[in-house]
Amino acid sequence: MKKIFISVLCICIGGFAAAKGWKPLFTPDLSNADRDAKVWSIDAKGVISATEDQAIWSMVEYENFELKLEFKTDKCTNSGVLIYCTDKKNWIPNAVEVQIMDDYCNPSESKASYGSCGSVYGHLAPSEFRLVKKPGEWNKMKITAKGKNIQVVLNGKKIIDMDMKLWTSGSKNPDGSEIPSWLPKPFAELPTKGFIGFQGKHGQALIWFRNIKIKEL
Repeated sequence: MKKIFISVLCICIGGFAAAKGWKPLFTPDLSNADRDAKVWSIDAKGVISATEDQAIWSMVEYENFELKLEFKTDKCTNSGVLIYCTDKKNWIPNAVEVQIMDDYCNPSESKASYGSCGSVYGHLAPSEFRLVKKPGEWNKMKITAKGKNIQVVLNGKKIIDMDMKLWTSGSKNPDGSEIPSWLPKPFAELPTKGFIGFQGKHGQALIWFRNIKIKEL
């Protein structure tokens, strides 16, 4: 009787979770991930990490979704969550990058920039600076991507609400700041459907991810 009760309870819980629409982006063995298995691995606790500066990608393209994840930085980590990617081999100008950064790496920095943690890299700074926790602590991030609108919540606070249609130039942001030369495509022209990826080790700094889940809208 006890086994039957537990089985029914598991089915109910599983059905409730499925009804909410959330599902893991990657399988526990990363068999549905486009990756170099010599670079990207997952441990017994479900923590994903990389030994080189390569990205791990979904094999499926997504549009209109919520993506939530946890990440942990190393000292001076420089990584990112990549969405709307249409070219995995040349992703830098063909994707939107939500920056993951150790904002404590440079103590002299005093305000947010378009390279700060949670920014849309090269295009829009977060509304608050140093919401990311110090290296070694886990952070929570949620990205909502619905058409040309992108919202980012970092550790419980919404810090990005972007309308890509306003980015009509490939050299100047709407506020007049310069867009890096390696990002020449105006966001207003970028497709809003593509692969989702995560940038690996950059320089000597590591990055860790876990509990990556997606819900299609």
